[in-house]
Amino acid sequence: MSEPFPAILTAPTPEAWTAAAAARLPELLVDHANCEKKAASSAMALIFAYPEDTSLVLALARLAREELRHFEQVHRAMRELGISGARQRPGRYAQELRRCLRTTHPQRKLDLLLAAALIEARSAERFALLTDRVPAPLAALYRELAISEARHFELYLDFARERAPQQWQARLAELAAREAQLATAPDTELRFHSGPPPAVN
Repeated sequence: MSEPFPAILTAPTPEAWTAAAAARLPELLVDHANCEKKAASSAMALIFAYPEDTSLVLALARLAREELRHFEQVHRAMRELGISGARQRPGRYAQELRRCLRTTHPQRKLDLLLAAALIEARSAERFALLTDRVPAPLAALYRELAISEARHFELYLDFARERAPQQWQARLAELAAREAQLATAPDTELRFHSGPPPAVN
């Protein structure tokens, strides 16, 4: 599948990650299912944090429902492949990206929106990369998810632009640089948003 590289990302996913992900599908799917839950949870956290922002709340309520539907789809695919879900520790990517976010308001709101946009953009890119490398039932799902995640990152980015028209571009550049490092540097494990994992012998 040839999807355009999301413009807000500053580095493409390394081929080593794509090859490892396609070869280690059970590991990838376990983390993918957890990512869908986390995406719904992150949207809900913003709803709780900013209840006065009506347009944001309503848009993210719809997004959270969609992410949970994606979780159901992934979980169904895992069952068909005989793969069980598993509890996981937080991966490097999400932990380190979260450490970059400011803790005071209104700066934190902007950072949360931009971080969510970057995560969704990376997801869209990786779904598109994997579409031609996974079994047929998953390929159709990943093709749909690539489109959905692209729509999600644009939604978060639009809210960031509207809420902080003077600050969003400079801050996006800072966060995108860190996101690119985390998504491309060698990692200790395979995760949906990790860098290339160690080779498995």
